[in-house]
Amino acid sequence: MNLPIVLIVILGVAALIVAGIILSFFSVWLRARLAGASVTMLNLVAMRLRQVPYALIVDVRIRATKAGIQITADEVEAQFLAGGNVLACVHALIAAKKAGIELDWARTTAIDLATKGSGKSVEEAVRTSVDPRVIDCPNPESGRTTIDGVAKDGIQVKVKARVTVRTHLDRFVGGAKEETIIARVGEGIVTTIGSSESYKTVLESPDSISKTVLKRGLDVGTAYEILSIDIADVDVGENVGAKLQEAQAEANKSIAQAQAEIRRAAAVALEQEMKARVQEMQAKVVEAQAQVPLALAEAFRSGRLGVMDYYKMENIQSDTAMRSSIAHPEGKK
Repeated sequence: MNLPIVLIVILGVAALIVAGIILSFFSVWLRARLAGASVTMLNLVAMRLRQVPYALIVDVRIRATKAGIQITADEVEAQFLAGGNVLACVHALIAAKKAGIELDWARTTAIDLATKGSGKSVEEAVRTSVDPRVIDCPNPESGRTTIDGVAKDGIQVKVKARVTVRTHLDRFVGGAKEETIIARVGEGIVTTIGSSESYKTVLESPDSISKTVLKRGLDVGTAYEILSIDIADVDVGENVGAKLQEAQAEANKSIAQAQAEIRRAAAVALEQEMKARVQEMQAKVVEAQAQVPLALAEAFRSGRLGVMDYYKMENIQSDTAMRSSIAHPEGKK
């Protein structure tokens, strides 16, 4: 008697478990069935075992089906398991279909995975393709407010530009983003200003900048197509040419002063050398004068000079000194 009761209990528990599983999936299965996006109960159980949110997968498929887009549950699940945003993908696909843009599920999921972690989304890519966006050049977040260039006459010109772009979905995966657009436009503006003969030319026709820059094909290899480049503001900056000339003149002045200082130092050194030579000559004169008394004494001893000769020499020296004093009175030399 105990064995049949145990079997009945086991079968009852199993039946309750099966009923619970069926009830847990029934609402999702029924919702998909009524929306025309049917999913088998086995698929729902398999997604549950793979820890995939089957309700989300079914909701995505229902939205796509209602919009006339046919995708399978396996395709949605594969995108989810790859780390993609399946809701954003289906929203982008629906928006593209409504706007008449050719876009399929494969390209949508590729764009979604390519924009993962970049702050962008596949929805934004499709929305920008439908509704072009305006990019400020330069980007205010970079800390700069203008693009500065110098014309050939040395006058600086400050420019603000706005670039209107739309997403090029064929190039979005692997294409350069808006930072590249900003950099290329900035380079083109600087080059155009630099090739102008005068800053007045830029002020008179600022549209020439945008026309010249547009001809350069700056959107090649990027995820965007440039529709227009509009010059929002043009201002005159500093006279860079005059500042450079002033700096060059100051540098030349410093070089000339340094060379003059070198020559002055050389002259001072030569003067000191001449003074040293004069002192050396005077020392030799004093030395020679000191030899005169010795020579006189030697002449007296040897008899070559007599007393009368000595007096005559003294008289001649006195006479010479007197004549010199008469010829050059004191204070009138």
